[in-house]
Amino acid sequence: MKDLRILLVEDEENLQEAIKLNLELENYEVVATASGLEALNFFKEQRFNLIILDIMLPEIDGLQICENIRLENAEVPILFLTAKNSTHDKIAGLRLGADDYITKPFNLQEFLLRVKALIRRTVKPTAEENIFQTYEFGGNKVNFATYEANTKEGLVHLTKKEARLLKLLIERKDEVVSREHILQSVWGYDVYPSTRTIDNFILSFRKYFEEDPRNPIYFHSVRGIGYRFTEN
Repeated sequence: MKDLRILLVEDEENLQEAIKLNLELENYEVVATASGLEALNFFKEQRFNLIILDIMLPEIDGLQICENIRLENAEVPILFLTAKNSTHDKIAGLRLGADDYITKPFNLQEFLLRVKALIRRTVKPTAEENIFQTYEFGGNKVNFATYEANTKEGLVHLTKKEARLLKLLIERKDEVVSREHILQSVWGYDVYPSTRTIDNFILSFRKYFEEDPRNPIYFHSVRGIGYRFTEN
C-alpha cells in the first residue's frame, strides 16, 4: 500500500503529541507543526493525503490556512479539529472548503474513523497497484507481487522502489516518462532523489534484463526529459 501522509497543525504540545502518536499507531506518516506559516510551507513543499487543522493558531489561523490550501488544491481532504464549537464557526470552516469538522474534547475512536473515511474517499489505487502482477519480456519474467524476477542473471529480488519504477515504465511502454512523474509516482515524498539516483535504477534494470547492458533495447534514458521502456 502506498504511504499515507497527514499534516497535523496543532499548537497545544501535549495534544499534538497524543494525536500524532495515535495516527502513527494506525500506520499513517505524520508531519506535525504548531505554526500556521510552517504548515503552509509544508503543504507547498510536500504531498499529503489529509490536512488536520486547529483554528486558533499563532501567526495565521486555521481558517486562513484552509482558504490558502483551497486556492491551490481542491482535492486534499481538510479536517478541522478545534475547540471553536459554535454553529457559526462550523459553517465558516465548511464554507472555506473543509470536508469535516470535529470539536474538542473529542472521542478518539470517532476521530480515527473520520480520518480513515476521508482518506479512503479520496485515495485511489494507482495503476501500478492494479493493472497486472506479472509481466514477461525478452525471456525475463517479473512478479510484482513477490518482487522477484527471473532474468538472464538468474533470480533477482527487486526492492520495492525498483518494482514500482519498473511497473510504471512497463505500463507506459513506448512513452517517455518524465522525471517529475517518476518522482511523484515512485518516491512521492518531500525529499526527492537526484536524476542520478533514477539513472542508477535504470542501470540496474539493464544489468538484470538486457543481453547487452551497454546497448540497451528495453530501458532508455531520454536526455533532459525522462526514461522509456520499449519492447522490440
